[in-house]
Amino acid sequence: MFHSWLDRWDERRAQSGDEAKKTTPFVIDADRAFPGAKNTASLEEFCLLADSAASDPSFFERPSGSVDGFDRTDGWLKFPSDIATDVDENNIVWAKITESASSKKALVIFHHWNADARNAQIATLFSKRGITVIEIAMPYHFERSRPGSLYADYILSANLGRTLQSMRQAVFDGRKIIGWLKSEGYREISVLGMSLGSWAAGLITAHEPAVSKASLFLTAGSLADMVWTGRATRSIQESLAPHMELNDLRRAWGPLNLENYAQNLARPDLRLHIVLAKRDTVVLPDLSARFMQRLESVGASPHILELNCGHYSLGIPPYILLAGLSLSRFLSR
Repeated sequence: MFHSWLDRWDERRAQSGDEAKKTTPFVIDADRAFPGAKNTASLEEFCLLADSAASDPSFFERPSGSVDGFDRTDGWLKFPSDIATDVDENNIVWAKITESASSKKALVIFHHWNADARNAQIATLFSKRGITVIEIAMPYHFERSRPGSLYADYILSANLGRTLQSMRQAVFDGRKIIGWLKSEGYREISVLGMSLGSWAAGLITAHEPAVSKASLFLTAGSLADMVWTGRATRSIQESLAPHMELNDLRRAWGPLNLENYAQNLARPDLRLHIVLAKRDTVVLPDLSARFMQRLESVGASPHILELNCGHYSLGIPPYILLAGLSLSRFLSR
């Protein structure tokens, strides 16, 4: 009875998010994802570029290792993104800092898609436990929102190139802030990613050796499969389906598939913590299970917490309390 109510609660939350989401034109837009690829007109040509990028470690390497341009004022940090887009607001990265004076540990948080507020409770909790918390704004969210947009439609959409560019930008931004933390003397840097934020956090972790702990909430490996099958992304799937098959999307977004970087996530100096929802209709449990199997096949030993709730109901008691306790224990070890 309770779980039937919980499923209905999750579905109502999903329906409320559907109100602003509409089908949009299918666009390849290869030059956004792969600068210099202006003449790429076909889906097959795009997929070939994506195949190459998925096996190229430099695809997520920042163009410069510098940590210049940071402005820290009144608990906020802002700096220019290494990727310039046609939305000026998106090109400046904002992050909220909740300082801890007792240690040189830091936690960088990557929020979920269409988040409408940062999580002050998490920030306060961990800052009191000796961890400085940095809540970064993902591309096209919060201070970086596209003027006039009803939701963060540019970070994840039926525009293949823009989605790749946006997630690559999230990785660059995260790596840049981690570089700044290192320059400030932080010795232990962890990341926390939630839902879409878990893909950004996972990609950063796979390519950034300075990350020593990573916690991924509501995650899986293939972003393409998540979008194609997930409850929250139906409008995107409906926009894509007349033009391509799921296998095409898997190739096109191959650089964003965490399964492709499982070996990196199994490195011996990294600890992984993963929280999953057994009743998730956004990131289907089968997709998460496939990712866990892939990690274990290459020798990773993530600490996995599975809760009998849905994607949205993870955010209500008792589930959020259990997840928070598990995260707190993980970070304090």
